[in-house]
Amino acid sequence: MARDAAGPPILEVKGLNVYYGASHALQGVDLTLQSGVLSVVGRNGMGKTTLCKAIMGMVPSSGSIRLGGEEIRGRSSTEIARMGVGYVPQGRRLWRSLTVDEHLKLMARGNGSWSVERIYATFPRLAERKNNGGGQLSGGESQMLAISRALLLNPRLLVMDEPTEGLAPVIVAQVEDMLVRLAEEGVHVLVIEQNIGVACEVAPNVAIMVNGRVDRLLDAGQLAADRDLQQRLLGVGRHAHDDTPRPAPEAAAPEGGHAAAATVAKVYLSNPVPPTRWSRPVPVRLIEQAARTVSMTQGRSTVEAELRPLAGPGEEVVIVAGTLDTKGEELRYIRDIIRARGHAVRLADLSTSGAHSGAEIPAHQIAAFHPRGASGVFVSDRGEAVAGMTLAFERWIARQSGIAGIVSAGGSGGTAMVAPAMRRLPVGVPKLIVSTMASGSIAQYVGASDITMMHSVADIAGLNAITRRVLANAANGIAGMVESRAAIPAGLPPVGITMFGVTTPCVRQVTEALKRDHECLVFHATGTGGAAMEALVDQGLVKVIIDVTTTEIADMMMGGILAATEDRFGAVIRRKVPWVGSLGALDMVNFGAPDTVPPRYAGRRLHRHNPQITLMRTTAEENAAMGRWIGERINRMDVARLLIPEGGLSALDAPGEAFHDPAADRALFEALEATVRQTAARTIERLPHHINDPAFAAALVAAFRTLSGGERKRRAS
Repeated sequence: MARDAAGPPILEVKGLNVYYGASHALQGVDLTLQSGVLSVVGRNGMGKTTLCKAIMGMVPSSGSIRLGGEEIRGRSSTEIARMGVGYVPQGRRLWRSLTVDEHLKLMARGNGSWSVERIYATFPRLAERKNNGGGQLSGGESQMLAISRALLLNPRLLVMDEPTEGLAPVIVAQVEDMLVRLAEEGVHVLVIEQNIGVACEVAPNVAIMVNGRVDRLLDAGQLAADRDLQQRLLGVGRHAHDDTPRPAPEAAAPEGGHAAAATVAKVYLSNPVPPTRWSRPVPVRLIEQAARTVSMTQGRSTVEAELRPLAGPGEEVVIVAGTLDTKGEELRYIRDIIRARGHAVRLADLSTSGAHSGAEIPAHQIAAFHPRGASGVFVSDRGEAVAGMTLAFERWIARQSGIAGIVSAGGSGGTAMVAPAMRRLPVGVPKLIVSTMASGSIAQYVGASDITMMHSVADIAGLNAITRRVLANAANGIAGMVESRAAIPAGLPPVGITMFGVTTPCVRQVTEALKRDHECLVFHATGTGGAAMEALVDQGLVKVIIDVTTTEIADMMMGGILAATEDRFGAVIRRKVPWVGSLGALDMVNFGAPDTVPPRYAGRRLHRHNPQITLMRTTAEENAAMGRWIGERINRMDVARLLIPEGGLSALDAPGEAFHDPAADRALFEALEATVRQTAARTIERLPHHINDPAFAAALVAAFRTLSGGERKRRAS
């Protein structure tokens, strides 16, 4: 719910009471909106509208209502509006004789961020209807105007009472999108709503009102996924497909002992498929295959046990992610096996059909994380919908904590959907994709992460003798990874080091000098290697690096096959980690076999490293360009030590070797010195050594120890 937990809540209600004569309408209501959007739902007559009126000072009340820490209870409605509370009442209440433009100009105050022009830019439909009267608007247009009228007061808090009441489903979707966009604009909103779908779509948390009290505050995704609770608290639910049977509320105690704190059980359906008058008896084999594994917790219902955030304090869960509308049977099969091994597990639905699936993390909850909200995902064009859900899931994953592992199964579309989100998780969190694409090139899916790809062999199109075995292996595999991960002991402080074949002697000497007090993580500078190292920096797992080999820059700028991206050094800059670097192998660009060298490089100095790799010597002009590019990045680093090996940049750049060219190297050194703005924290040092000389390796280690606080004590064994 909170986008920013700093400072007092935008709205804090404590012990609020309202009486209508002898009727006690609000009975000690407690409610807090830290920031963002909060939905309040409840049956008719539970006090939702009275709560709105009490906040706006329209009915007498007792207790406390604070806006940004300031008490507003007891003030007049006019004062409350001037203090920054906008109100969109139930039924819209527009003036039928005034045009849209007249409505807006009447409310415009001439200061603040919301103006009539911004309203028209935010709601283009109103601009089209600016000369229509209030009685000539559709339901959705009327709601837009009612909201706009309140926004022109430039409120700190917007209170909306039943914004979708009486609207057609297509207009309801427009209002949902409108509320999501308002939240993205930074408007804090309290939404009073009877439509569960809308309430859960627009807010991360939902408050349930029962008999004049706030009965509980629930995660929107959990409420949306649990129709039993909707039915019990709100009288709605059980109106969509879910083939996951509900377990008994309590686990039975084992014979001769006490009930276990948590057990698992199988639930069998005698008719896995709805029968017809022509149906034959279902074979036992099919009934057993269709059985569901359920978790039962002593002393509380499964419904209540599942109504928690993704993970509670100290808890971790395994996510099973995929498109449940097409792979539901397979994903639930994986889920059941993981659950039977005693792990907390959640289904995350990435379907773009918009249908309910019964997942603990429903599709609309994930889609809400798209920059445009659900409207950016649930569109008619399938390609756009898949791209939208891919982005939304990646953004959702980035906001979660307590993920013990994640597994998915799918074809090319499903694999492309989950892979970017998995890459956002730290290295070491188990990630497994069962995919039809795993037998080919998987670089575009794995990237610099530790995703495990597993070939599905047969297409994932139902459970059969092959897919059942493969998916069972995947489920047990991810469970085993999660179980073993906790047993891995912490090591020494890590340091990231880049290496190439032609700088190996240098790196070996550095790692030998540091091995007593650091874990040296060596990355092969092949484009992916540098990206992997910087990914660990971004994740906070590596806090200092010795960037011996920056050759990936040469490939990036000259079109080689082992190229870095433009974000090379980006993690160092973002995370402000100390950087000790050099110019290893910047004397060369990597290509494939000789006939793959681009024609524009005809006549250049080449070296055949092996039948598959051809190296090209960089020129003075190219080196000067690289020096300027690297120097500009060093200027953005907080702490940097660049050591220049004047004796040569690689094993091939030494006297008598194929790429020895002191003039080309000098162009690189001079460009760096001309570009880098040297300070006490950002320095360049020339050393009269070859990069693979012991003296140069010793200088790298000395610079590293200076930046990292000296030699550490060896960890006790």
